[in-house]
Amino acid sequence: MDSPARTKLALIAGATASGKSALALALAERQAGTVINADSAQVYRDLRIVSARPSEAEEARAPHRLYGYRDGAVACSAADWADDAKAAIREAQQQGRLPILVGGTGLYIRTLLEGIAPIPPIDPDIRAEVRALPVAEAHALLVREDPMAAERLRPSDTTRVARALEVVRSTGRPLGEWHREKVGGIAGDVRLVPLILLPPRDWLYTRCDRRFETMMEEEGLAEVESLLERRLDPALPVMRAIGVPEIAAFLAGELSREQALEAGRIATRQYAKRQYTWFSRQPPAAWPRFTEPLDCEGLANALARLEEQIGS
Repeated sequence: MDSPARTKLALIAGATASGKSALALALAERQAGTVINADSAQVYRDLRIVSARPSEAEEARAPHRLYGYRDGAVACSAADWADDAKAAIREAQQQGRLPILVGGTGLYIRTLLEGIAPIPPIDPDIRAEVRALPVAEAHALLVREDPMAAERLRPSDTTRVARALEVVRSTGRPLGEWHREKVGGIAGDVRLVPLILLPPRDWLYTRCDRRFETMMEEEGLAEVESLLERRLDPALPVMRAIGVPEIAAFLAGELSREQALEAGRIATRQYAKRQYTWFSRQPPAAWPRFTEPLDCEGLANALARLEEQIGS
């Protein structure tokens, strides 16, 4: 991306229900910003309620980009999203607006900033052969063919083990080598203004519970019912989004309302816990962490912290 002046890019990241969207909107209103989605579920137009996308009223208060802009029938990869995000950031910059990246999908954010490994297309025969292997056998082969990847990956991680094995077999080079050659990242072209939200876990989990309870109301049920009527591939990301399987099971009569509520609360909390752990450990230590709950006072404090960085 051409950015000779290294224009500012705000980044608000953290777990689901941590208050990211409210903070991003407040910042956009005060700093003439454009809010750019970095959440993998919120890209799909099929899921407004279930993905907790900003409401139409909220979107009307400031420009929002990459929300509900993709059809759930087509999976959106991190590379796909990163290309779209670059275009949205350029648009905001050309309009003299502050681009504000907000979301909880760490892979999306990392791909945008650091780039992607230029791995050539995998040989279809090799892919079919690898994907047909039981994960235990695939991992045992990976120990011999790419021991560094095998050590890094859980032996039960079917997707990542298969990916590492197909890459080394198709390209002759281990995945780690490819990852050291990432291209297309924009970190060097922008002045990043990040804030990682890590509120108290009990506060966060209470909000997760409330969020899923909202999904189980009439609008959320209707949304999932409409999605199911499309008869999409169950493996698509839109069908596996947090809340969709639980609500689908309720609609099918496989779970009672209380069972679905409990299953959804657990799934949402577990997802939030994984995100919380990732954002605690993976981003650079220099990125500020904000540990207050995003209530009225916390929101004001987080906003002040971001504006201080933007003005410095």
